[in-house]
Order: sequence, then structure tokens, then C-alpha cells
Amino acid sequence: MNTPAELKEHYDTHGYVIIPDLVTSSEHADLLAATERAVARARSGSWPHARVVGKQFPPYGVGADIWGVQHAMHPALGEPVFARWYAGEAVRAAARVLLACRNDELQMELFNILVNPAHSEFALCWHRDDIKASASEDEERAALAVRHYGVQWNTALHDDACLYIVPGSHQVPRTAAQRALSSDTAAPVDPLAMPGAIRVALKPGETVFYNNNILHCASYSPYMPRATLHACVGDTRGGSTRARNILQHGLEWMGEDAFRDTLSPEGRQMLERLVKMQELHGKEIEYSLEG
Repeated sequence: MNTPAELKEHYDTHGYVIIPDLVTSSEHADLLAATERAVARARSGSWPHARVVGKQFPPYGVGADIWGVQHAMHPALGEPVFARWYAGEAVRAAARVLLACRNDELQMELFNILVNPAHSEFALCWHRDDIKASASEDEERAALAVRHYGVQWNTALHDDACLYIVPGSHQVPRTAAQRALSSDTAAPVDPLAMPGAIRVALKPGETVFYNNNILHCASYSPYMPRATLHACVGDTRGGSTRARNILQHGLEWMGEDAFRDTLSPEGRQMLERLVKMQELHGKEIEYSLEG
């Protein structure tokens, strides 16, 4: 077992770290059952908040097939286990270590579910979540130098090897060879052709935490079941620096009493910090990426 200091060092240096034990066996069963119900609703159209095949980034719109379910903690979805796990001590403890922050600085953000399409192959292009592919080397260097007040993660409920990353790329601009393979929204023919790329393979219950400005892509197959919890948490010391990347997903519902009333005391405190960020940023919605 790695120590918290070792986890933090690996995360800071490489831009990602895998933590094996954030889901107990009973939680795994409950989360998987809730995920299967949520996915069934999204595929049938009775849950309209989905990531649709053919659209990589928000706003997603509608489509015939999906690769994700949005707003897993929404009270109308009726699956309280998601918020209970998200605001639980295991997740919060890992976030505190990686962000080097206090419990009262953790800010609630996104919780979605990544799934296999039912009918078609799909892939995400090589990208950084909040830096456009068209950014010049100088623009990219300046953006990467800004402190990143949040951490994103994927928790696999099935075997999952969909994610590809370039370790260390959260700290440096793309090389000419990397830029040539990440300059548009085209799906990569071979993700491992990207210089420095590795494939992240997770077993059920394993979590990869990563800086979402690491260079990354993903490949989805209808033949490999996927049920992966995809979430992030912020650090209030960043003020509204994460607002564009987070609020573009449409989080107005999170400020309503119907959601607040479903949360634990810890969850409500995390939510209040998000609401404050929303108020500080204002109502204007900007989108980080196109495609």
C-alpha cells in the first residue's frame, strides 16, 4: 500500500495515480445496480441527460446511442447511493491528499457515468479538458502553469481499459509530434501512436485520479461492457477558476432544495461551496472545447 505522500508525489509528477480501495464490496454491488438502472433509463430515453455518440463535448444534445449518463446525483434519477458514495470519507480523503487541502475546502462538482455504446464504436480525440487544441505552444504553456484546483477520477465497476493518457503532459506543452496527432477532433486510429501514451487498465473497484489537463483520449466499444463512475471535486482556494469547465455541464439543479435535502451533512457543505462559486462566476455559460 502506498503512503499518502507517495500517492501525492506520483500524482504531481505523472498527472495521474491509481488507488485500489475506494469502493467496498457492498458499495460495489449497490453502485453497479444503480448504474444499470440509470443506463437503462438513458438508453430508453426516459432519462434525457446523456452523452450521445457523435458528440464528444458539451452541450451533448440528443442522439440514437449514448456513451455516458449525466447528472448521476440528480434527485429525479432516484439513485441516492451515488451522492452517498461521492461525499463519503473514502473519496474525500483521497481528494484531500491529492489536492493537499482541508476537508472544509472540498467543493462538490460533477458526477457522471461512462458506459459502452449499445450499437457503435466511438472514440474521443486527444485533448485537454480545458485547453483548446488550437492553443499555441506559448498559450498552452501559460495555461498549464496555472494551478489546477481540482481532481478528476474514473472508478471502474467492470474491467475498464478505455482511457489513454500521456503521463507528465499536464506540465508541458505538446511536442510537434504530439501536436500533429491532437490538432482536431478526429478519433485516433491507434491511441498508442501518440508519443508517450499509455493505456490505463482498471480492475473493478479501482480508481484512476488524473489532472484533466493531462493529454488524454478514450476508445469505446459496444462489445465491452463499461460502467465507470466519472467525477471530479474542486478546491475552494481556486475561487472561480474552475467555473467554465464545471458549469458548462448545466448544474442549476444542484442549487435546488430537492437536491440539497438528499445529501449528508458533509455533502451539503461541499454543495454550498459549489453554489458560492456559481454566484461568484455569474450565469454566463462558456464551453471549454468544441466537437
